[in-house]
Amino acid sequence: MFDVYFGKYLQDTGVITSEQYNEIIEANRVNRVKLGLIAVNDGLMTKEQAEEVNRIQAQQDARFGDIAVSKGYLTDAQVGDLLKKQGDSYLLLVQELLERDILPLDEIQQHINHYKKSERFTSLDIDALKSSDIDKIIQVFLRETPAPAIIKDYVSLMARNIVRFVDNKVRFERLEQIHSYTSKHIASQCFSGDYQLFIGIGGEGNKVIGEFFGKEEFPEINEDCLDSVCEFINVSNGIFASKLSQEEVTVDMLPPEMYNDITTIDTDGMMCVLPCFIREQRADLIICMETKWNIK
Repeated sequence: MFDVYFGKYLQDTGVITSEQYNEIIEANRVNRVKLGLIAVNDGLMTKEQAEEVNRIQAQQDARFGDIAVSKGYLTDAQVGDLLKKQGDSYLLLVQELLERDILPLDEIQQHINHYKKSERFTSLDIDALKSSDIDKIIQVFLRETPAPAIIKDYVSLMARNIVRFVDNKVRFERLEQIHSYTSKHIASQCFSGDYQLFIGIGGEGNKVIGEFFGKEEFPEINEDCLDSVCEFINVSNGIFASKLSQEEVTVDMLPPEMYNDITTIDTDGMMCVLPCFIREQRADLIICMETKWNIK
């Protein structure tokens, strides 16, 4: 998922256009990283060796890995390890930037350094974003907000489900702690019992979630679309309630509710919002805890 984070930074800073960004992300949904790029990135081959193998490959009907092994540049075990990395989102982005003659390798690294500094990321944060491991990635955006563990646990679960059921090219932003939230479209469900929780998804991104989860196109965000989003929330809440029950925590899931007009949620207690962008449409995960919230 590094491609959606760093790619968006390159778009925002004017290095690439929005059209180039969208083209790269769509290409990365189906592309695989070339073995030579991975081998060079991992320090197993030099750039010159990879180019030599590419020239030979252009003249022979042979695989890159087979040629590299015959030349003594790689072992069979190393080729096997490289094949496992062909879906790496960071390397896919690098590959697209190189092949489109947008940036050379050294300038890509310079921009990554600027990106790291501008977003106040640590080296471990960048490694997490490059890993494509959603459990590592989401922690980057939860770390700075002093929310209760149960909220962060739920956010992590919902992030995994968005990637699993909706789109694996989602981009998250930092968890925010607020006291009021307003949106025209909100799908929601509450927990009662040992924990009192309001779980909602607001924003125009509900259309994307409703369509991908419900496997149906909606002309607009209507009741059918929000009903599909409510079902997505219900599935996630069911998984979370089951997890809590294993910890001897009792909660009941109330019937889902939807709001398809300008709606404001207020609370004097804990309210957290996690912004996420799916196909560049913003959807906000809203969680209110304990203190009674007011919806109008």
